[in-house]
Amino acid sequence: MIENLKFDDKGLITVVVQDVQTKEVLTVAYMNKESLEKTIETGETWFFSRSRQELWHKGETSGNTQKVVAMRADCDLDALIVEVLPKGPACHNGTVSCFTEVIKEKDPSIGSLDILETLKNVIRGREKEMPEGAYTTYLFNEGVDKICKKVGEEATEVVIASKNRDPEELKWEAADLIYHLLVLLQEQKLDIYEVLGVLQKRHEKH
Repeated sequence: MIENLKFDDKGLITVVVQDVQTKEVLTVAYMNKESLEKTIETGETWFFSRSRQELWHKGETSGNTQKVVAMRADCDLDALIVEVLPKGPACHNGTVSCFTEVIKEKDPSIGSLDILETLKNVIRGREKEMPEGAYTTYLFNEGVDKICKKVGEEATEVVIASKNRDPEELKWEAADLIYHLLVLLQEQKLDIYEVLGVLQKRHEKH
């Protein structure tokens, strides 16, 4: 497949680096054939610096390496998406992604899967810091029995909303169920991505 890729007149190909779990675009960089081969060989991202005119291994000095999970080329074979498990921030400014400058803000009513990552991190932070007055703190203080009870209650509310054919109520109750399930997973120290991994395996079998 590599031999079919189309590098530009400088021997480079554009690379979009994406978090394989959150699907967030982390950075855009460039590879030449040598850095692409080293990326495949080592299982971590290597790029070509246009300013320094040399290869560089992402995270070599910072420790913020990127484990390569998958790679795809576009239909013209002149650009790559590299899906990674990042170990630390992708940007030299210390942010998770290089794309931090907002030009147009997304309407919050438009749902997207990145809220799962946000909620997961907030819940984990609540358990660690236990801020007074926070509902999540209350749940962790009460313990697993209380959390399990809330998951059961919210699941029942989802069933009732469904039986009532009330999509507005169902939307809110389903959100409550997902939130309490995330709290339970954190209490059990089970990452949501492990659960998604089970779904992925089941999907592949069918």
